[in-house]
Amino acid sequence: MIPHSFLQDLLSRVDVVEVVGRYVQLKKGGANFMGLCPFHNEKSPSFSVSPTKQFYHCFGCGAHGTPINFLMEHAGLTFPEAVNELAQSVGLTVPQEPRAGGDGRDGAQWKQATGLVDRMKTASDYYRTALKASPKAIAYLKKRGLSGAVARDFALGYAPEGWQNLEQAFDDYQAEALVEAGLVLVSEKTDAQSGTARRYDRFRDRVMFPIRNVRGQVIGFGGRVLDGGEPKYLNSPETPLFNKGSELYGLFEARLAIREKGFVLVVEGYMDVVALAQLGFPNAVATLGTACTPVHVQKLMRQTDTVVFSFDGDKAGRRAARRALDACLPHAADNRTIKFLFLPAEHDPDSFVREFGTDAFGYQIEQALPLSQFLLNEIVADKPLDQPEGRAKALFEAKPLLTALPPNAFRTQVVHMLADRLGVPFGEVAALCGIDGAVQRAVRDAPEKAARRRVTGTEERALRNLVMYPRSGVAIGEDELAALHYAARREIFEEVLTHIRALGDAADFRLLSEVLRNTANAPVYEEIFREILTYDENVRDLLLGSETEGSVERYQEQERMAGEELRAALAKLHYDALRERCDRLSRQSKLTSEETTEYADLLRQTADLRRRLAPVAVRD
Repeated sequence: MIPHSFLQDLLSRVDVVEVVGRYVQLKKGGANFMGLCPFHNEKSPSFSVSPTKQFYHCFGCGAHGTPINFLMEHAGLTFPEAVNELAQSVGLTVPQEPRAGGDGRDGAQWKQATGLVDRMKTASDYYRTALKASPKAIAYLKKRGLSGAVARDFALGYAPEGWQNLEQAFDDYQAEALVEAGLVLVSEKTDAQSGTARRYDRFRDRVMFPIRNVRGQVIGFGGRVLDGGEPKYLNSPETPLFNKGSELYGLFEARLAIREKGFVLVVEGYMDVVALAQLGFPNAVATLGTACTPVHVQKLMRQTDTVVFSFDGDKAGRRAARRALDACLPHAADNRTIKFLFLPAEHDPDSFVREFGTDAFGYQIEQALPLSQFLLNEIVADKPLDQPEGRAKALFEAKPLLTALPPNAFRTQVVHMLADRLGVPFGEVAALCGIDGAVQRAVRDAPEKAARRRVTGTEERALRNLVMYPRSGVAIGEDELAALHYAARREIFEEVLTHIRALGDAADFRLLSEVLRNTANAPVYEEIFREILTYDENVRDLLLGSETEGSVERYQEQERMAGEELRAALAKLHYDALRERCDRLSRQSKLTSEETTEYADLLRQTADLRRRLAPVAVRD
């Protein structure tokens, strides 16, 4: 777990304008910088970056946060990765402290993974050098139509024939770290002289494709044989650095092209990615010898709102497409486009482009099957829809697919399409599939200005005030804390207060929001953040406006008022709970002596709380 104090120090040293400016073209506009939002499509800049508050906010889609959150959302980094990248940029080392009740293994695992990165870089450099010295490997790449420039861009290499070539790269070839990194294998046989287990290189006589994470670090390798040997492709095993179910080959190299072209193309092999980059499609990525997973889709959606999957037209390609469809369904938002391209069985993307040209392949991409149509085709395939049995089977198979979709306008349209295809009323399809016609607002949608004033319940207002003005929670007394026992969101309140106390005097909305995003309740907090920045213009102005003497005083006054309202809200929760108990007792026909004593005590407590709440009611 990363200490709160370190996050405070880190955010005080980094410059949000510099971090965001690496990816977004910013122009000075008053006290802030403005640019086109990287999180949604827009023609007029609504993305504001405040250098004084070290915070960004989009007035169009509501995206917001600190430099840490920007790297997580835009570059696809995890919280620890984003913190580590920012720390390295300002010369800091990220400390680790064990989680409550833990044994410190999180920090040890992080240090282990960090050490393996250096090993992988050394191996990658060795393979690249070996490629330059191998006429056989160079001839193979030229035969596949790859240039030296694209081989350089993707850091291609060659693992020579032989059993222990990496001894030339590592003085400590016997180190356990080489096994942990997946570079070396340990044999069951022992060395006759030393008596220790024999070791040998995992990759031998293969063209090497380094797999890089979104930070550009080599975390694994894919190796392809030069002749007809098996297996054709060999991947690194699962390691502390590498998980093939969550990584995509070529994503690091394709990030800029994905944004320039407006979509990502997902293909099936390393060679397709590299070849397509050379042939005019540098926005291609590939899964790593495994089916597309929801984690893959989530990573892709952090880069773009449009994903096109390209599969071979044979049975294996269709099966892979179906697995990709299943992975995409939970991410099918109204503002996203997902398509499926099926090439002729005799072609992969590389061979298709070389035979028919880039324009022909571009046309195939444009004509790719939308997710809605592919989904419908899968539901009705091979079913006699003119018979009740066929329609019933289609509805049976549709249910898990439709329920996997978010309850939005897209799902409603798909249900309409299915109802029309089956000749069954929309309501009947929805009922049989266990869904309703309700459509939820997309998370990124910004409401109209007229609808931005919102009244919430006592508990919700108290929680929002606590998050908006964290220091207001420092002065909460023991009596008021006891009222949290009656809160429906008791766990959330207690977690927020725990982090506020840990942050101390440095607690503010900007820093607290970053900490809360790295908790198990992050989705709950994200909704609170969005509501605050959407409905509370005062908070938004204070976060993005230039800091003046007047603004500081205004913030302090609002913080004081928020504290009063928070304490009053907790008292109201306590009062309502006591009144409810009083009402239950008063409705009983007869009270025991203990209940009579309790009832009198409750009346005394509620009268006391009513007097404390009266001034607040007058102000309201």
